[in-house]
Amino acid sequence: MIQKEIANLAEAVRDIPDGAVILSSGFGGAGLPTELLEALFEQGAKNLTFISNNAGSGSNGIAKLVIAKRIKKMICSFPRQKEEWTFDEQYRAGLIALELVPQGTLAERIRAGGAGIGGFYTPTGFGTELAQGKDTKIIDGVSHVFEKAIKADYAFIKAKKGDRWGNLVYHRTGRNYGPIMATAAKLTIAQVDEVVDLGELNPETIITPGIFVQRIVNVGKRDSKS
Repeated sequence: MIQKEIANLAEAVRDIPDGAVILSSGFGGAGLPTELLEALFEQGAKNLTFISNNAGSGSNGIAKLVIAKRIKKMICSFPRQKEEWTFDEQYRAGLIALELVPQGTLAERIRAGGAGIGGFYTPTGFGTELAQGKDTKIIDGVSHVFEKAIKADYAFIKAKKGDRWGNLVYHRTGRNYGPIMATAAKLTIAQVDEVVDLGELNPETIITPGIFVQRIVNVGKRDSKS
């Protein structure tokens, strides 16, 4: 019997090693796997590389790991947040590395990783510091820069509902990065607000098929809107 539901958050992240590369979904608070990130903080893994839309905000989630100096590199579009200077201070002190990626390019690099594509050419970033050291080409008269696909060891994603096979549905904008990140990781861990019986999810509404999910954990927030 296929059973991907994990008993609790601690068990879901227990074997993540130091030095792991982790994709983390979320755009602002929507789709942010807060409980998984908190469980990882409690677990203690360090020297991590995180790939996400931003480097967290306040003192929660990814930001909490940054504050604890547990992240060695961030790959993101928005590393600085209002009234949060920890990342900036660590970056300027050489304590954390940053790979800044335009938002659309970041999403496409992750999608390419999940699709088995090595990379792609895009005009975004050409002629800027972001293109330094990268291959360039003129296509149909337009200058392009080559961007490599992104893959990771783990993906942390948040969905609204899932079943024991790992099939997932999302709530509105909570969908953001989750579906593409699930395809680009060796092991995907999904936190969901509710685990339902097989057959309860309408096949037409399943966004992430269970083949891309290895672990699912119910965080029990049935009234969540993200």
